[in-house]
Amino acid sequence: MDFSPGPGDILQTAIRYVKGVGPRLAERFATREIHTVQDALYLLPRRYEDRRKVKTIRDLVPKEQASFTARVLDFGARRTGPRRQMFEIMLSDDTGQIVARWFRFHPKSFANRFARGDRVRVAGRVEVYRGVRQLAHPDIEKIPDDQAGNTRGAASQLHRDDFGSIIPVYPEIEGIYPKVLRKIMRRVVEQYAGHTVEILPDAILSLHDFPPIAEALQKVHFPPKDSDVEELNRGRSAAHRRVVFEEFFLLQLGLAMRRDCFKSAVGHAHPVRAGLFELARNLFGFELTDAQKRVLLDITSDMASPQPMNRLLQGDVGSGKTAVAVLAAIVAARAGTQIAFMAPTEILAEQHHRHIQKLMPPSPEAPRVAFLSSMVKGRARREALLDIAAGRVDLVVGTHALIGEQVQFEKLGLCIIDEQHRFGVAQRAGLQAKGKRPDVLVMTATPIPRTLSMTVYGDLDVSILDEMPPGRLPVKTVVLRGGEVRQVYRHVRREVEAGGQAYLVYPLVEESEKMDLRDATKMFGRLSRGAFAGLRLGLLHGRMAGDEKDEVMRRFSSGDLDVLVATTVIEVGVDVPRATIMLVEHAERFGLSQLHQLRGRVGRGERPSTCYLVAHSLASGDARSRLEVMERTNDGFEIAEKDLAIRGPGEFLGTRQSGLPAFIFGNLARDADLLARARKDAFRLIDEDPKLANPGHSLLVKALWSRWGRRLQFAEVG
Repeated sequence: MDFSPGPGDILQTAIRYVKGVGPRLAERFATREIHTVQDALYLLPRRYEDRRKVKTIRDLVPKEQASFTARVLDFGARRTGPRRQMFEIMLSDDTGQIVARWFRFHPKSFANRFARGDRVRVAGRVEVYRGVRQLAHPDIEKIPDDQAGNTRGAASQLHRDDFGSIIPVYPEIEGIYPKVLRKIMRRVVEQYAGHTVEILPDAILSLHDFPPIAEALQKVHFPPKDSDVEELNRGRSAAHRRVVFEEFFLLQLGLAMRRDCFKSAVGHAHPVRAGLFELARNLFGFELTDAQKRVLLDITSDMASPQPMNRLLQGDVGSGKTAVAVLAAIVAARAGTQIAFMAPTEILAEQHHRHIQKLMPPSPEAPRVAFLSSMVKGRARREALLDIAAGRVDLVVGTHALIGEQVQFEKLGLCIIDEQHRFGVAQRAGLQAKGKRPDVLVMTATPIPRTLSMTVYGDLDVSILDEMPPGRLPVKTVVLRGGEVRQVYRHVRREVEAGGQAYLVYPLVEESEKMDLRDATKMFGRLSRGAFAGLRLGLLHGRMAGDEKDEVMRRFSSGDLDVLVATTVIEVGVDVPRATIMLVEHAERFGLSQLHQLRGRVGRGERPSTCYLVAHSLASGDARSRLEVMERTNDGFEIAEKDLAIRGPGEFLGTRQSGLPAFIFGNLARDADLLARARKDAFRLIDEDPKLANPGHSLLVKALWSRWGRRLQFAEVG
């Protein structure tokens, strides 16, 4: 991580030249991408130990970190195996005894260090082994006879600072003992932190009462003795917040510049004719919800401007995003430009294509619709490509095949990307590159917590469909244990006899020797012969060929199958109104967002629907929390917030290609308030100085490019 104002800065001193490092330990530091003293300054402690309070041995509590003074009763090494030995020191004070043990040690590290009767300071975690209290690998130091005189100079002080104060615990670096690492870090902080360059404007520091970065780094590494340890361990001290804010601010500054760049470009103006809501009523046969009308006004207002639209449409499963997208496509087609509607799977793309074809009025003004995917081959493909290139097609619905080299648009004016988190950054950029600054509408049925939307989609305008169409019944969710699954089977039979259909979802395709989990393939055979004998069952999973999967899904959609046994391949977008039961086995193995998406496959018709979540093991507290949330609410945004809190931001979107920034210091679940502040300040600064041309911002520009330059080069990508 490089925040330096330029080469030659003292902060670029190689880490090997810090006293106590040298070439060998420098190689160890390099494994953590620490090459300079500046890199080391940003290796922040992962937690803190409170060694300010000195206890007696009698008061030591198992599983707690503690500090105490004692005398050495006895010590020595003893063998614990053919090539293994352990070093022990028996310690005592006026209240009791305890043994300190080192299971991995070099004999020279203990040679001549102790004598019986020595007074020592000890700090470590108290454990109980076979009924005996012990300390494994504690910090221990002999107390000099003359404590008033520092006869061993600065090195002795470095050791004594480990006691009677708050101790930083750093991320592990293989080959460097924690105590040695702490000594090195103290030297780095004492000698170099004061040279750290301040990049935040004075006005922002003053507004938030932040300390200068040099002071913040010193206090993060080695907090004052009167610090609140709990606050430090939560990363919420003033010094921590200062460092986190800077990281967030740099990202938001880059996003603000991207957004400003996009808004200042010239694309396509799509004027909107009057009567759009009436057209929607005629096409769909129902009145748009207030939320759909509000969102549609956002979108059409953007489209009417010559500046490119760059908008995210969030909406829970069944909230009517596709209807809004179709109306946006009609607006673009009427203005004379083409539309690319990209979906992540063949099944979902075909579903959109069929749905759109049904909606389009049979008139000369109706947009001409085509379908393109890897399954469209031969003459049909050649004709589709020619029609797209010649402008004889207005709206092309397809998969990522739309970004293929052979696909050329005559005048692409609008890109609609459904379930956009399934696409990589480069794929989205590839679709936009098919036109000249086309409007972009990305849609997701996975509600994104506000903190994540300010990062992953921080340069997009956001519209939210927060209202369900009238008559949409909420899905009842029931959590069961494994032994209760047969009652679900009876419910499935009753529903099928009444004209309904059911999904049965399993975590595995086939049986695994490593995991004791039910799989779709084996359960398909067992249920066909047993509980569902006489019913029409289909099997669907990701290892099947594309055309085979499509055929199974078509049969289920058309009602030729009663029960679909599947993996999570059915999680996104599939719309079967007659499906009224969703059964997810081993539901404890699934994430909240995934469970919410699976539940959204039912409840799409007029009949009441039920989602059964069957848990075979609830050993994990997180698993119990997830299932309790699913049983309590159908609100996708509440579920998303809980999911973020349980899993953390790093796993929330599930894929590297999602575009989630890799924060080093900030935690989106913990630091949402700082992110909001950083965003407000950064966007205000870009409004005042769009290119950061003010000479006073030169260090800020260098820091921005150093931290986020590569990630922000996709200037038009949502």
